[in-house]
Amino acid sequence: MDFSSINAVVNRIEDIEYKIGMRRPRGGAVGFQQMLKDEIKSKTPNRGSGAAASQSPSQNAQRAKGEEKPASVAGKADTLPLSVPQDSAYLPVIQEAAGKYGVDPNLVSAVAEVESGYEQGAISATGAVGVMQLMPETAESLGVNPYDAAQNIEGGAKYLKQMLDTFGGDVRKAVAAYNAGPEAVREYGGVPPYSETQQYVSSVLDLYR
Repeated sequence: MDFSSINAVVNRIEDIEYKIGMRRPRGGAVGFQQMLKDEIKSKTPNRGSGAAASQSPSQNAQRAKGEEKPASVAGKADTLPLSVPQDSAYLPVIQEAAGKYGVDPNLVSAVAEVESGYEQGAISATGAVGVMQLMPETAESLGVNPYDAAQNIEGGAKYLKQMLDTFGGDVRKAVAAYNAGPEAVREYGGVPPYSETQQYVSSVLDLYR
């Protein structure tokens, strides 16, 4: 129903009432024009509020299609497409990847938390990508797409397994190698004397224990 013409009529009636000295009743009864205005207001969509109004056009389109994008975790920049939901939804992915390569899922989870806070959209200053912060060249050597969260986690679990095998199952050295590279761990015979790597290893092992 087009209420614009009704509004025009209402305004015209008010003008005539004003000109001939008619007054609206005070208190009890409500004038016809006020009743009509209330009826129009009750049936006119509120375009300036509500959930849909607070969304952008693209978000509205996504909501209509059931494709609304999951929110990012920990407030980090969401610069990559998310392939799976965040938070607890990653746990089965981590368990599956850890089981596939024979790595403790608690270790994979600890690395994921320290590396990115489970944020697939995280990109480091050096270009490491996703939940497990894989460098693109490392991801390529592991045969995974780092921009897909599930593959990113699988690649991280696979790389952890390689580091554990390289250092005879020594978790401390394997974690250090995940951060600083196996060459640095070999060179120093253990955790390299880099403050970042030492803090990294401590943080991962604290969560793992």
